[in-house]
Amino acid sequence: MKLGIIGLPRSGKNTLFEALTKTKSAAESKMENRMATVRVPDLRIDTLSEIYDPPKTTYAQIDYFLPGMAVSRNDNSKEQSIWTKARDSDALIHVVRNFEESGYGHPDPPADFRKLDEELIFSDLIVADKRLERLDADLKKNRKIDQTEYGLIQECKSVLDGGTPLRRHPNLASAPALRGYTFLSAKPTLAVLNTEDHGNGLPDGFEAQSQERCLSIKGKVERELAQMSDDDAVEFLAEYGIAESAMTVVIRESYVLLGLMSFFTVGEDEVRAWTIKTGTRAVDAAEAIHSDIKKGFIRAEVVAYDNLIEAGSYAEAKKRGVVRLEGKEYVMRDGDVVEFRFNVGKG
Repeated sequence: MKLGIIGLPRSGKNTLFEALTKTKSAAESKMENRMATVRVPDLRIDTLSEIYDPPKTTYAQIDYFLPGMAVSRNDNSKEQSIWTKARDSDALIHVVRNFEESGYGHPDPPADFRKLDEELIFSDLIVADKRLERLDADLKKNRKIDQTEYGLIQECKSVLDGGTPLRRHPNLASAPALRGYTFLSAKPTLAVLNTEDHGNGLPDGFEAQSQERCLSIKGKVERELAQMSDDDAVEFLAEYGIAESAMTVVIRESYVLLGLMSFFTVGEDEVRAWTIKTGTRAVDAAEAIHSDIKKGFIRAEVVAYDNLIEAGSYAEAKKRGVVRLEGKEYVMRDGDVVEFRFNVGKG
């Protein structure tokens, strides 16, 4: 999973990036693209590793990407190059200023959120207009075009011309024929309000809409927290009344936003977390591990994480009858511990 971090100047994008990734910036780094991979914390993986004591434990991972330059609508080519790498993100984290700063006036999160949304809409309009120009040119030359694609792009242009981000039209944003366009305003968005050190909650007038979620964090406090040892961090969290670190909260909210969950494979060699979409069938979950397992799928032996921990071992879970045999159509559940049975000669 790749999450792109965006925001207006002075919103605290670098601060959040460093809080989430536990990295430090050099003075010149604000002008450069930044990328970091973060291990997804999961107490269930920790517990399973204690039980199986494998030589290898593999957590799920998230890539965070931060474009290095501010967006400028006055230079279309420059603006497009800035957004290029963010376009392949699975979702966007939109950092919004919610703190006082000299020379920048009082914070106005709803207005700032909307302002950058307009930049995303403008960028997507450029893409849609260029594609429609090509399709219209082909029609004039009596060339065959994909009418489904043509109709969808026209619909996108209509929505964007109305000043609405595509994510607020989920069926349009997720249309298979539009996947290659990677529209920015179509991406699920997590609004992170960067709040004063002693601030709390979301301001009035800031509400999430379709394909959006929002939360408030204390950016500077969280960045300081990210540089501490685990023991110091616990004390620090208590001092500021923070129940969980920003990294933990943002990851959880990102999973909800994207409709993701985890299942686990365990054994003497490795304990591993796998990330899949909620509602994924067992046969498709098998493909997350390897395409051959999907092709040769026979069945899945499944036990719920809680049942396994309560039993104390896989063997005891079998004795208790909580290990189930499931077929291809079984819909995976968050926390399932699975062993796939397959035949490499099938398929």
